[in-house]
Amino acid sequence: MPITPHQLQQSALFRDLPEDALGELANAAMERRLTRREVVISKGEALKFFPLLTDGRLQGVDFTVDGREVGLYFVGPGEYFGELSLIDRQAMAETVIALAPSVLLMLPRERTRSLMFSTPEVAEKVALRLTARLRGEAAQRLLLALPNPMQRLCAQLLNLARDTAVHEAAAGMAAAGASIPFAPTHQEIAIMINASRETVTRAFQQLQNQQILQRDGTRLVILNAAMLQQLSSGGEGR
Repeated sequence: MPITPHQLQQSALFRDLPEDALGELANAAMERRLTRREVVISKGEALKFFPLLTDGRLQGVDFTVDGREVGLYFVGPGEYFGELSLIDRQAMAETVIALAPSVLLMLPRERTRSLMFSTPEVAEKVALRLTARLRGEAAQRLLLALPNPMQRLCAQLLNLARDTAVHEAAAGMAAAGASIPFAPTHQEIAIMINASRETVTRAFQQLQNQQILQRDGTRLVILNAAMLQQLSSGGEGR
């Protein structure tokens, strides 16, 4: 099925492009459908396309020297990854996997790169995305230095809620309060905070029992952000 300019406009990155530029990019794009846990691209692999997610959920991961999986970031609908490799033409620094059945639009790398460097609005959006990623990595390093899993979980949830708010604002979406859509599984969070799935499950139960968190379908709603912040700092729950 041909890719349409309308599909590209679902991403804030391309929303303001002229119709002719969108049409050229759409005509050269391809669709890729992914199954759950399918590897999208591996660490060390060359980025031959610029990937835009239209449906599903992805996670960037790396592996320690002893083979332990470490979660780095999530990619949701309308988002993309591989910005660094697009800019410097170097291999991917991480592996990206599908957390759910997903659909990618694969845009031609060099055409997208040329468009980015020739269109200030697109370049600015990519630059802002990169700065957000760098800030997120700095926050993640601080998070991993926290002494216990409950602190790390609370800090991770606050970070995810912050990232959601930034993405929804960039996409022109109405804010849904402090919440995380398509909440990650306990295992997906566990590999981000250096904890076991069982430990994360117990911590979630405690937070829900204290009415700090609430699940609403696939969305995780933060009912008491102040208490979550207090717990992330080592304070006691009520």
